[in-house]
Amino acid sequence: MSRIGKQPIAIPPKVKVEVKGQKVSVEGPKGKLNWELPNRTSLKVEGDKIVVSRAGEDAQSKALHGTSRSLVNNMIKGVAEGFVKKLEIQGVGFKAAVTGKVVNLTLGYSHPINYNIPDQIKVTVEENTKLTIEGPDKKVVGQVASEIRSFYPPEPYKGKGVRYAGEHVQRKEGKTVQ
Repeated sequence: MSRIGKQPIAIPPKVKVEVKGQKVSVEGPKGKLNWELPNRTSLKVEGDKIVVSRAGEDAQSKALHGTSRSLVNNMIKGVAEGFVKKLEIQGVGFKAAVTGKVVNLTLGYSHPINYNIPDQIKVTVEENTKLTIEGPDKKVVGQVASEIRSFYPPEPYKGKGVRYAGEHVQRKEGKTVQ
Protein backbone atom coordinates (compact mmCIF):
# COMPACT_ATOMS: atom_id res chain seq x y z
CA MET A 1 0.00 0.00 0.00
CA SER A 2 1.11 3.57 -0.63
CA ARG A 3 2.90 4.99 2.40
CA ILE A 4 1.54 8.45 1.68
CA GLY A 5 -1.91 7.38 0.50
CA LYS A 6 -2.83 5.32 3.55
CA GLN A 7 -2.29 8.19 6.02
CA PRO A 8 -5.55 9.88 7.07
CA ILE A 9 -5.92 13.65 6.59
CA ALA A 10 -7.00 15.67 9.64
CA ILE A 11 -9.65 18.32 8.98
CA PRO A 12 -9.09 21.60 10.90
CA PRO A 13 -12.11 23.03 12.81
CA LYS A 14 -12.95 25.89 10.38
CA VAL A 15 -12.74 23.78 7.20
CA LYS A 16 -15.75 22.17 5.46
CA VAL A 17 -15.25 19.24 3.07
CA GLU A 18 -17.95 18.08 0.63
CA VAL A 19 -17.69 14.98 -1.54
CA LYS A 20 -20.18 14.41 -4.39
CA GLY A 21 -19.14 11.36 -6.37
CA GLN A 22 -15.63 12.16 -7.63
CA LYS A 23 -15.88 15.94 -6.97
CA VAL A 24 -14.24 17.28 -3.80
CA SER A 25 -15.02 20.80 -2.51
CA VAL A 26 -13.06 22.29 0.36
CA GLU A 27 -14.02 25.62 1.95
CA GLY A 28 -12.20 27.49 4.71
CA PRO A 29 -11.18 30.95 5.94
CA LYS A 30 -8.67 31.51 3.10
CA GLY A 31 -10.97 30.52 0.23
CA LYS A 32 -12.70 27.70 -1.61
CA LEU A 33 -11.13 25.00 -3.81
CA ASN A 34 -12.64 22.30 -6.03
CA TRP A 35 -11.00 19.21 -7.53
CA GLU A 36 -12.12 16.03 -9.25
CA LEU A 37 -10.63 12.74 -8.02
CA PRO A 38 -9.18 10.33 -10.59
CA ASN A 39 -11.42 7.34 -11.48
CA ARG A 40 -9.33 4.77 -9.60
CA THR A 41 -9.47 6.54 -6.23
CA SER A 42 -12.25 7.31 -3.74
CA LEU A 43 -12.54 9.52 -0.69
CA LYS A 44 -14.51 9.14 2.57
CA VAL A 45 -15.01 11.71 5.32
CA GLU A 46 -15.00 9.99 8.72
CA GLY A 47 -15.66 12.53 11.47
CA ASP A 48 -12.73 14.95 11.47
CA LYS A 49 -10.57 12.80 9.17
CA ILE A 50 -10.45 12.02 5.46
CA VAL A 51 -9.38 8.62 4.15
CA VAL A 52 -8.35 8.15 0.50
CA SER A 53 -8.60 4.61 -0.93
CA ARG A 54 -7.92 3.01 -4.30
CA ALA A 55 -9.79 0.51 -6.45
CA GLY A 56 -7.04 -1.88 -7.55
CA GLU A 57 -3.44 -2.94 -7.04
CA ASP A 58 -2.06 -1.98 -10.46
CA ALA A 59 0.80 0.52 -10.74
CA GLN A 60 -1.34 3.42 -11.92
CA SER A 61 -3.83 3.00 -9.06
CA LYS A 62 -0.98 2.97 -6.55
CA ALA A 63 0.53 6.13 -8.04
CA LEU A 64 -2.83 7.94 -8.13
CA HIS A 65 -3.53 6.90 -4.52
CA GLY A 66 -0.60 8.82 -3.04
CA THR A 67 -0.98 11.72 -5.46
CA SER A 68 -4.68 12.14 -4.69
CA ARG A 69 -4.06 12.11 -0.94
CA SER A 70 -1.31 14.75 -1.29
CA LEU A 71 -3.47 17.02 -3.45
CA VAL A 72 -6.45 16.83 -1.06
CA ASN A 73 -4.10 17.49 1.88
CA ASN A 74 -2.70 20.56 0.06
CA MET A 75 -6.26 21.78 -0.58
CA ILE A 76 -7.13 21.52 3.11
CA LYS A 77 -3.88 23.17 4.20
CA GLY A 78 -4.39 25.92 1.59
CA VAL A 79 -7.90 26.93 2.68
CA ALA A 80 -6.91 26.75 6.36
CA GLU A 81 -3.47 28.44 6.36
CA GLY A 82 -2.63 29.37 2.76
CA PHE A 83 0.64 29.08 0.85
CA VAL A 84 3.34 31.74 0.49
CA LYS A 85 6.19 32.26 -1.98
CA LYS A 86 8.68 35.11 -1.63
CA LEU A 87 10.65 36.70 -4.47
CA GLU A 88 13.55 39.18 -4.39
CA ILE A 89 14.52 41.58 -7.17
CA GLN A 90 18.20 42.53 -7.44
CA GLY A 91 19.68 45.06 -9.82
CA VAL A 92 20.13 48.82 -10.10
CA GLY A 93 16.79 50.43 -10.97
CA PHE A 94 14.90 47.13 -10.80
CA LYS A 95 11.63 47.44 -8.89
CA ALA A 96 8.05 46.23 -8.62
CA ALA A 97 4.71 47.80 -7.68
CA VAL A 98 1.16 46.50 -7.37
CA THR A 99 -1.76 48.54 -8.72
CA GLY A 100 -5.11 46.78 -8.37
CA LYS A 101 -4.84 43.30 -9.92
CA VAL A 102 -1.64 44.07 -11.89
CA VAL A 103 2.04 43.78 -10.88
CA ASN A 104 4.17 46.43 -12.63
CA LEU A 105 7.79 45.31 -13.00
CA THR A 106 10.67 47.54 -14.08
CA LEU A 107 13.48 45.12 -14.94
CA GLY A 108 15.87 47.10 -17.15
CA TYR A 109 13.98 46.57 -20.40
CA SER A 110 12.83 49.46 -22.59
CA HIS A 111 9.26 48.89 -21.40
CA PRO A 112 7.60 48.06 -18.07
CA ILE A 113 6.21 44.54 -17.65
CA ASN A 114 2.60 44.23 -16.48
CA TYR A 115 1.55 40.88 -14.99
CA ASN A 116 -2.15 40.23 -14.28
CA ILE A 117 -2.71 38.59 -10.88
CA PRO A 118 -5.10 35.58 -10.97
CA ASP A 119 -8.16 35.36 -8.71
CA GLN A 120 -7.62 34.27 -5.07
CA ILE A 121 -3.93 35.32 -5.26
CA LYS A 122 -2.63 38.27 -3.23
CA VAL A 123 0.67 39.92 -4.14
CA THR A 124 2.31 42.48 -1.86
CA VAL A 125 5.51 44.46 -2.45
CA GLU A 126 7.83 45.67 0.30
CA GLU A 127 10.77 48.05 -0.23
CA ASN A 128 10.08 47.97 -4.02
CA THR A 129 12.15 44.77 -4.35
CA LYS A 130 10.54 42.09 -2.18
CA LEU A 131 7.40 40.37 -3.47
CA THR A 132 5.19 38.11 -1.38
CA ILE A 133 2.71 35.87 -3.20
CA GLU A 134 -0.09 34.33 -1.09
CA GLY A 135 -3.07 32.14 -1.88
CA PRO A 136 -4.97 28.94 -1.03
CA ASP A 137 -3.94 26.93 -4.13
CA LYS A 138 -0.33 25.68 -3.94
CA LYS A 139 -0.13 25.10 -7.69
CA VAL A 140 -1.32 28.61 -8.62
CA VAL A 141 0.96 30.31 -6.05
CA GLY A 142 3.97 28.44 -7.45
CA GLN A 143 2.90 29.17 -11.04
CA VAL A 144 2.58 32.93 -10.39
CA ALA A 145 5.99 33.01 -8.68
CA SER A 146 7.54 31.06 -11.55
CA GLU A 147 6.03 33.33 -14.22
CA ILE A 148 7.19 36.52 -12.47
CA ARG A 149 10.69 35.02 -12.07
CA SER A 150 10.77 34.06 -15.77
CA PHE A 151 10.65 37.72 -16.88
CA TYR A 152 14.30 38.15 -15.75
CA PRO A 153 15.86 35.05 -14.14
CA PRO A 154 19.02 35.72 -12.11
CA GLU A 155 22.07 35.89 -14.32
CA PRO A 156 25.41 34.46 -13.15
CA TYR A 157 27.78 37.38 -13.88
CA LYS A 158 26.32 40.30 -11.93
CA GLY A 159 23.54 38.45 -10.06
CA LYS A 160 20.82 40.73 -11.42
CA GLY A 161 17.27 39.47 -11.81
CA VAL A 162 14.27 38.04 -9.98
CA ARG A 163 15.01 35.17 -7.61
CA TYR A 164 13.24 33.18 -4.94
CA ALA A 165 14.01 34.31 -1.37
CA GLY A 166 17.01 32.34 -0.17
CA GLU A 167 17.94 31.10 -3.67
CA HIS A 168 21.68 30.85 -4.20
CA VAL A 169 22.96 31.88 -7.63
CA GLN A 170 26.34 30.44 -8.62
CA ARG A 171 28.41 33.43 -9.76
CA LYS A 172 30.84 33.21 -12.68
CA GLU A 173 34.02 35.13 -13.22
CA GLY A 174 33.95 37.54 -16.19
CA LYS A 175 36.52 37.81 -18.95
CA THR A 176 39.98 39.06 -18.01
CA VAL A 177 41.95 41.54 -20.11
CA GLN A 178 45.57 40.60 -20.88
